[in-house]
Amino acid sequence: MTPEHIHPGPAWHDLAAWCVTAGALLACAAYMLAARRLRRRGDAWPWPRDAAFTAGCLAVAWAMTAEPPGGPFTSHVTRHLVVGMAAPLLLVLGRPLTLALRALPPGPLRRALPAAAHARPVAVLLLPPVAAVLDLGGLWLLHRTGLFAATHRQPLLYAVTQAHVLAAGLLFTFAVCQLDPVRRRRSLALRGSALLAVGAAHAVLAKGLYGALPPGTDFTAADLRTGAQLMYYGGDLVEIALAVTLAVQWYARRHAPRPTGRRGPEHRPPGHAHRRARPGSHRVRPVQAQEGRLRACGRPPGRRLSDRWPAEGCRTGRPCSV
Repeated sequence: MTPEHIHPGPAWHDLAAWCVTAGALLACAAYMLAARRLRRRGDAWPWPRDAAFTAGCLAVAWAMTAEPPGGPFTSHVTRHLVVGMAAPLLLVLGRPLTLALRALPPGPLRRALPAAAHARPVAVLLLPPVAAVLDLGGLWLLHRTGLFAATHRQPLLYAVTQAHVLAAGLLFTFAVCQLDPVRRRRSLALRGSALLAVGAAHAVLAKGLYGALPPGTDFTAADLRTGAQLMYYGGDLVEIALAVTLAVQWYARRHAPRPTGRRGPEHRPPGHAHRRARPGSHRVRPVQAQEGRLRACGRPPGRRLSDRWPAEGCRTGRPCSV
């Protein structure tokens, strides 16, 4: 298969590539504006998350507009590794859903995001084995059937497969990492097992491509072997990065401080006092707060909303600014 056959047509490819690039850059700009809004009102948002999300968006834009080095099949594998594996990991590490929940003002969109994240169909899709089947199943179907050759003859099919590679990679990475709020947080054992299974299936596919062409293609032997080796070792690198993310979560949970009992007055912030809640009331109202400002939600000044459940900190529906 010659280089000009790798894409279904210059005009269609350029249009689809620039649309994806524009979407990635717009998402990056929206993310940076939301992070800036948080910092301006005094809330903390780590800069490494900004760097990770920006790098993910730029990686998608580069893979869709630039021509990766190497032969036709090697170029295809490079694009697959960037769009389907590396970029999703960087985007998920940026925790975009958490940022949106903390930055959006109260309103329909602010209430719709947690409802969508906790919906039952989304919970089924985020089950690690289901996400793994959707991700690796599509990859095997693309390379071990005539679908790969058909995508280069039918522009619409080519666009659908590229969208599936990105969406399936994001779904699997989100299901394994689970850094943003989800309906049910799965165990590390289940997520780690799914990651091991995906890594094994990806390695078997790469080894199979090393010796057998995708049906309906005629890549050169050197190009095929180079692309297969890149798929094997490049996939291992991304999967190791995912394993490190899981290990960090395990370590943080293992060494997280546990509450030892009811917090007494000596553990409260200076100048802060509570009075006894009325019977039937679940809210503890602050009587005195630092800097003479009170929170209607009952949270002491200086306490920040958690990244895991940013929507549970305030009962008034207004963002806290202290």
